[in-house]
Amino acid sequence: MNVLNMLKINILLLFFFVPFSICQKEVDNFTYNPPIADAGQSQNVQLPNNFATLTGSGTSQNGAIVAYLWSLVSGPNIPAIESPGSPTTQISNLIEGAYVFQLMVIDEIGLTGVDKDTVTVIPSLIQTLTLQPGNSTENELNFAVTGPNDVSAHDIDLDAGAWTSSGLTFNIRGAFKFDLSAIPAGATIISAKLSLYSNPTPINGDLTNANSGSNNAMYISRITSDWNGLTSSWQTQPTLSSTDRISIAHTNLSVLDLVDVDVTGMVATMHSTNNYGFMISLQNEVAYNIRQFYSSNHSEITKRPKLVVVYQ
Repeated sequence: MNVLNMLKINILLLFFFVPFSICQKEVDNFTYNPPIADAGQSQNVQLPNNFATLTGSGTSQNGAIVAYLWSLVSGPNIPAIESPGSPTTQISNLIEGAYVFQLMVIDEIGLTGVDKDTVTVIPSLIQTLTLQPGNSTENELNFAVTGPNDVSAHDIDLDAGAWTSSGLTFNIRGAFKFDLSAIPAGATIISAKLSLYSNPTPINGDLTNANSGSNNAMYISRITSDWNGLTSSWQTQPTLSSTDRISIAHTNLSVLDLVDVDVTGMVATMHSTNNYGFMISLQNEVAYNIRQFYSSNHSEITKRPKLVVVYQ
């Protein structure tokens, strides 16, 4: 092979291999950008709501996003992340405070990107619920007995007393219940005040004085079993709690309203467990002692039993 032919071959090889080498070098130096994660906008949640929805997304120049992962970075407790492997998930069991959640996205070549989202849980507004129902026959009853006979009734009075009737012993205990269903399940009871107003024109006792006797001290008790003002009787009256009952001292006044009696503990228990209401009864059921209050059946609507609950 002469020199001229060798030169032609070398030039031809150079023509083919130099561009390939340059192209190979460009491929080796190519940089893949990681995917971009978007955890969504920060949000506020107000108690008693204790849940939120995280909505995320991801994009990648390298192809599709193939996986998502939500995780908790920080917070006042460990909430439940219901679908951590989905772009959208609900979180629950939140309490007051700030939470930071992280979203990781993975693209089809295995690169990852992350973003964070803040969820701030703020306390609920303080709200006041005033309850003063009328004609609450199902949720109010004077449990009463004369001798062996049940004489329970819905009266214009709500009484705690012991007297006589036609020579027979007469005992009476007033039960009443307020509808607490407007208070959200997760709410905290801040205060609860009960008001009972003496009836100056009573239908029991001496028919003149709302309060009579030398020992008319009474209890306000929390009822601990179910009852119904339409079907219950003296013989089937409900059970009472003795641990949180409130003692009301004897009075010589013929009329004495019980205004804003603190029943916070009782109402908190009713709200968190079962609401069976209150019962008033004498501490000692000895004849010729009685306390008589307006009932929900009385026409004087401003004097009916009233419960004011402040909650958050």
